[in-house]
Amino acid sequence: MRYFRQPARTALRVAVFLTFLSGLQAVDFLQDVAPALSRYGCNGSSCHGKAEGQNGFKLSVFGSDLDADYAAIVHHSRGRRLMEAAPGMSLFLLKATGEIPHEGGGRFAKGSPGYRLFLDWIKGGVPFLEGEVREAKGLRVEPAERILGQGEGQSLNVFLEYVDGGSKDVTWLAEFHTNDPGLADVDENGLVTIGKTSGKTAVLARYGGHVATFRAIVPQPGEFGQYPALPARNFIDTHIDKGLRDLNIHPAALADEPTFLRRAYLDIAGRIPTASEARAYLADPDRKALVDTLLESPGYVDYASLLWADILRVDSDALGQRDAYAYYRAIHSAIAQNVPLDEFVRKFLTATGPLPENPAGHFHRVNNKPGQTAAMAAQTFLGLRITCAECHQHPYDRWTQEDYYGFQAYFASVSPKALGANQFALLANKPPTAKHPRTGERIVAHPLGETQPEEAASGDQRPELASWMTSPENPWFSRNMANRIWARLLGRGLVEPVDDFRSTNPASHPELLVALADYLVQHNYDGKALIRLITSSHTYQLASTTSPANQNDEKNFSRALFRRLPAEVLMDAVCDATGVPEKFTRSAPGMRAVQLWDSRHEHYFLKLFGRPARVSPCECDRATGASISQALHLMNSPAIEAKLAHAGGLMARLNETFPDDTRLVDELYLTCFARYPTQTEKDQATKYLHRKAAHRQQAVQDLAWSMLNSIEFLFNH
Repeated sequence: MRYFRQPARTALRVAVFLTFLSGLQAVDFLQDVAPALSRYGCNGSSCHGKAEGQNGFKLSVFGSDLDADYAAIVHHSRGRRLMEAAPGMSLFLLKATGEIPHEGGGRFAKGSPGYRLFLDWIKGGVPFLEGEVREAKGLRVEPAERILGQGEGQSLNVFLEYVDGGSKDVTWLAEFHTNDPGLADVDENGLVTIGKTSGKTAVLARYGGHVATFRAIVPQPGEFGQYPALPARNFIDTHIDKGLRDLNIHPAALADEPTFLRRAYLDIAGRIPTASEARAYLADPDRKALVDTLLESPGYVDYASLLWADILRVDSDALGQRDAYAYYRAIHSAIAQNVPLDEFVRKFLTATGPLPENPAGHFHRVNNKPGQTAAMAAQTFLGLRITCAECHQHPYDRWTQEDYYGFQAYFASVSPKALGANQFALLANKPPTAKHPRTGERIVAHPLGETQPEEAASGDQRPELASWMTSPENPWFSRNMANRIWARLLGRGLVEPVDDFRSTNPASHPELLVALADYLVQHNYDGKALIRLITSSHTYQLASTTSPANQNDEKNFSRALFRRLPAEVLMDAVCDATGVPEKFTRSAPGMRAVQLWDSRHEHYFLKLFGRPARVSPCECDRATGASISQALHLMNSPAIEAKLAHAGGLMARLNETFPDDTRLVDELYLTCFARYPTQTEKDQATKYLHRKAAHRQQAVQDLAWSMLNSIEFLFNH
């Protein structure tokens, strides 16, 4: 039976009882029992699916080996788990109902649909397969999408659809998960209950290796006046505006010129503008021209190289100092030449030969195994996390072990070796294949999600992989690249995390993501073209100020998000604001933090503020949160105090150059915040300088130090 209840906003409760009739069709293991084992958690990684099994009974995790599972239930331990002569007395059923002690507790009640399914299977002679297998093409969830109010509920129905056009209701055997428990919860029967926050969320339904999602749109309650008429500068604004209207969230006003100026410098060039740059722009603002100038600046190349070096793992511990630097220079050179993103990726995927001549080949050296290289390529270039499928069917996506090892096979023939003083990426004289760890079968190299060919092609297949990966028809490459650029500029991806594309983690604005990807393809994968498009949108140029109509929104781009400056950018900002460069070990004098190619440089500030160690391609390795330790360091650091007090630093120069307190305060605000002070700020600062006139330079340092500790300085907004 299933229990449905009305949405919580009504006082009415209606119980509906559905009777499941048994005996109408044969029950077999493959099509009926195996999905039930997943539904009741029997093959989960914390139960009988863990590596060593549980109390002598082991199932494959998430049903990845159904032949072995059948044998474990029917034949292992001399067949003691089933009793065909007295099916109701089977140990399998007695434990599952809790009639005898079971560490996992009762999984279903006696007489329930699950109980009757297993009972009928045992009565029928425990067949593995009864009749022909109907080829399934996927799941369908009804409804697929609904607008729901806070506190409301929605019961889902799940259907397995067959290639022959038929379908089967599998709701009671499906597993349900939510990707945002704070916004929507779902019980084991598929009843979705909306929480007390607004936004968009997805609920996953899973059955027999297939997945489908239900999307809930939860508008913000309340009346906030007439929705503002917004300019649609390009298609980005059209999509974002529609999403906000659906959610009853009003956007912020447009950011002022100083805010846009500072934001563009930080997002594109990874630095704050100088006082002279700020003064010149504010005298004659032109947002489009500013973006064009920044995209052609050395800062753009340095900052983009830093971000790519993180996810491509420029790691001196793994590669050594010389080779890590050469690997970084390959990245830096490609970005300086504005190599299209498809060519950029091909360069690293297909590199072969002596690595001093082709340093992009260190991509194949930074990992120890072909499987790790394959997983890094999928995550970095496609936004797909396939590592789970190395051992079993991915629990929240479509990827199987065959997918994983078929993708790994592309890299199995690449053999990084040291010959003399240099490293080489050599090609082994063997076909691109891999061995399935469970079945022992040979798996031929093939793209993710595609059918394995019968025979392995000869020679290096990585060029074919690169062509498939960067093809305009590939559903992941262009979307992943567009999403990464969007996240860099807006503070979060349309798919978040940015490197976790899967059917159970849909984009917040799927139509917009497709449009951005198409734009990238139409402009020959020119990343700069996409940056120009995004920065010209009204959406990018919104202020970060909140109102009752958007204060709870963090995901729908109704306003700019506050983002703490990355470690290297913040270090450079401190140096720029004080006029004293940092001295990094093993680096040339005057080198900026964003130019550091080696993340292993010992540096307390960079470590404290979250510089990644580059041990994985995951964006999550870079810490972006704020902490008490960071705050204490900024307020008490002798190193920062030394920069402020430096005899040749900016504070000393300002004290000498601007005897007029008003002009000095203007210069401080332009330096730290890229804006002029308000009248109140100017009055307070000049009053403080006047009071400390006898120790004016110290007073200038104090003012600057307080500004370096402000949210306005530490965050991109």
